[in-house]
Amino acid sequence: MPMAAPSWQNLLILQTSFLGDTVLTLPLIAEVRRRFPVDRLTVICQPMSRELLQDHPAIDEIIIDDKKNADRGWRGLRAKAAALSTRKFTLALTPHKSLRSALMLYLAGIPTRVGFRQSRGWFLFNQRALRDATRHDVERNLSILEAFDVRPEQCEREIVLPVRADVQVQVDELFDALGILADKPLVGINPGSVWPTKRWSADGFARLISMLRQNLQCQVVLFGGADDAAVVKSIVERCRGAATSLVGHISLRQLPAAIGRCKVFVTNDSGPMHIAVARRVPTVAIFCATTPALGFYPYSEHAMVVEKQLACRPCTAHGGRRCPLASEACIRLIEPETVFRAVETIFQRTLHNSDAPVTRFLPAFVSV
Repeated sequence: MPMAAPSWQNLLILQTSFLGDTVLTLPLIAEVRRRFPVDRLTVICQPMSRELLQDHPAIDEIIIDDKKNADRGWRGLRAKAAALSTRKFTLALTPHKSLRSALMLYLAGIPTRVGFRQSRGWFLFNQRALRDATRHDVERNLSILEAFDVRPEQCEREIVLPVRADVQVQVDELFDALGILADKPLVGINPGSVWPTKRWSADGFARLISMLRQNLQCQVVLFGGADDAAVVKSIVERCRGAATSLVGHISLRQLPAAIGRCKVFVTNDSGPMHIAVARRVPTVAIFCATTPALGFYPYSEHAMVVEKQLACRPCTAHGGRRCPLASEACIRLIEPETVFRAVETIFQRTLHNSDAPVTRFLPAFVSV
């Protein structure tokens, strides 16, 4: 049953999961701003997410929860909740299912707290919505609004991540300095991921780059953070400098602008994959240990997913540090030629229809 109308005057949305999860929360943030009489909308998130969200027009303020460092543990939780209590939030929503998230909102004394029945802290919410595990995570996040009698099908579901003009200028100037031409098609490649078993092989990416340069007459750039420096360096060496590395050149704030310059984005299952979708960049996503059925596939019809069908997939919900079977079959059995064909298909489609609106939210699947 829908709950009694709460006060939307001072709204807090809590999402302290990974960067990609934060991107998938953007439709929820935009929808509550569009649909409800929100006076002030605050988001609480991890430090990396703050850098990505700081220019979003729907968000009035961002609060950091550095739960792995300065705010870790019970003492950090209590201190953060105490700080939130002084802000007099009238309503809090959280699609994050952790007990810590529910506890923080409860201890902050926020009068109306809405979360999922499947949360570990479900009993600390005033109102609970059903999280359907069979849906994409964008729709799962939006389903929290069923507490207010709003279904995901009634919402605007496209992921949108605007970029400020001055940030785009910074990226364009950087690309010029690196010799990346504005008038030549650009393919972006993201070979990293938090979880090793979600990463396609460096050799596979290097062979793919050689095929792209030989057959599509394009430029190639490699994306990655500090943790990806070693694998990016290995790929550059293997493809004999046929791609330009952006590691150490762009900030997380600049990442959406840089991805937006690409005609096609090739990526592992990762946060940058969702950023590419949010920037309407056609995407080829390589799924190794994880599967699209978990609900985190690229949420766009302008995308293709390449995967090897294996009975052992997914080994865990997020992938793991190492293959439980020690075979890494989900990585090894995806051939560069298969990925290239997917890129070629989307590349040609993009040249003729680059500004097509998103009307469906399901990619094409290439199972090998």
